[in-house]
Amino acid sequence: MWTTESLWFEIALVSIIYALGNILMGHFEERTPKLRRVGKYLLTLLIVCCISVFLGRIVSMILLASLIIPVLLVHGYYLPKKKGINGWTGEPKSKYYEFRKWDKDIFSK
Repeated sequence: MWTTESLWFEIALVSIIYALGNILMGHFEERTPKLRRVGKYLLTLLIVCCISVFLGRIVSMILLASLIIPVLLVHGYYLPKKKGINGWTGEPKSKYYEFRKWDKDIFSK
């Protein structure tokens, strides 16, 4: 009855990763347009499924697992050391908003 031999496994895995990412890290994307966030999810899903079909599941899972490396580098090294922003909380907010090129005066609108 239960099988992981279909593309639904990849779809479920990518969806779970994005759901957890939005729950735990959604505060980093609070001012990002919704269409861009949905597009990022769909593009990732398309890439992982295409790699799984054409190169195999192992290659797509290795790619998916290796995507944690840039995340750790950005949040663990680049933001704290180079920009003075806490990689987990995004504080101070003024520096983070400046880094993202967002309007810092969020209450003016």
